[in-house]
Amino acid sequence: MAEQKIYLVGAGIEGWEGFGKQALEVIDSAEVLIGHKRLLDIFPDFKGEKRLLEDLSIMLEHLKNTEKKTVVLGSGDPNFFGVARFLLRNLPKERIEIYPNVTSVQYAFARIKEPWDDATFVSVHGRGIKPALDRIVANEKIAILTDSVNTPAVLARELIHRGAEGYEAWVCEDLGLATEKFTKTDVRGLVDFKCSPLNILILIKTWEPNLENYPMIGIRDDEFATAKKLITKEEVRAITLGKLQLQDDLVMWDIGAGSGSVSIEAGNLMPNGRIFALEKNPQYLTYLKENLKKFVARNVTVAEAYAPEGLEDLPDPDRVFIGGSGGMLEEIVEAVDKRLKPDGFIVLNAVTLDTLTKSVEFLEDHGYTVEVTCVNISKTRSLTEYKMFAAHNPVYVIAAWKGEE
Repeated sequence: MAEQKIYLVGAGIEGWEGFGKQALEVIDSAEVLIGHKRLLDIFPDFKGEKRLLEDLSIMLEHLKNTEKKTVVLGSGDPNFFGVARFLLRNLPKERIEIYPNVTSVQYAFARIKEPWDDATFVSVHGRGIKPALDRIVANEKIAILTDSVNTPAVLARELIHRGAEGYEAWVCEDLGLATEKFTKTDVRGLVDFKCSPLNILILIKTWEPNLENYPMIGIRDDEFATAKKLITKEEVRAITLGKLQLQDDLVMWDIGAGSGSVSIEAGNLMPNGRIFALEKNPQYLTYLKENLKKFVARNVTVAEAYAPEGLEDLPDPDRVFIGGSGGMLEEIVEAVDKRLKPDGFIVLNAVTLDTLTKSVEFLEDHGYTVEVTCVNISKTRSLTEYKMFAAHNPVYVIAAWKGEE
């Protein structure tokens, strides 16, 4: 295999003037210069071979076998959403030298006079929009590399749909060009915004829409819209969430979501997670959607379906809460078992001994280790001038996982 080093050199905003002395010396001594046309055009007097950067696989094949000193030109820092990731994954690191430059994002933050050390960076350039949205709604300051499909207007419509519109927005267009432009607006101002395809969108949180000062966990039951108080009670909900052992970026299914209380508090505890609330009952759906809007549950997606059929199109879960089974408990457990990730947990709540017995039996038959916690809650209530405790019906919180205890 060729041992010739490959040099990745980043072009700055200014073009030729933006290259450092070392980078220019490397380019001057190179035999092959690879890059997009606008970058190759910066060096009209280059004496070696110029090659357009088009097909990455063809470029990689050349770089693997070349004995010629080769420079690959990129924009800004090749390590920042650039070609470096691809090459570092496919070539020995000792063959690669990187000369970074000022990134377009760094330049954009400087121009709008906003610190960027506390920002989150995402790219929808040639990528799907859904993972980016999950990160955007979980953060306070975000720089987004867009493309001609996933434009600022498209992102704005998605954010409004998710209830996440409380951002100041900067559209930074044609950076470093004569047509460079910076526009300050808000998310709704982006909806019909037309801009150059060469743009960066910066969002800075300024307010939280519709959200009062609710706790992350422990929202009182009477704050939720629900039918006949059919809700996982506040104290039981806290224990249920504990048994789910939530982590920040997991995928969770809430089967039989009802009012959505578990989904909403789970979403608060893992802002970068993805929660799918499965519910089909029209009455419950009305309350579920009302609650999701009230509590700005940006990372909860409603799946209007009965389990287990509605599970087919969802991503594989790390955690599953079964709040209602509609008499299909065995079929739901069977379906969940086929999709649950290896280190996943299933938690379900039972209020009758029949459901408790069936749940433990079904789960153990599928090879799960099962732990049952009996939750007995009594709360004070007034009786004339005195107070007494009123007991709630016991709830059995069933946690199950594959492997030993």
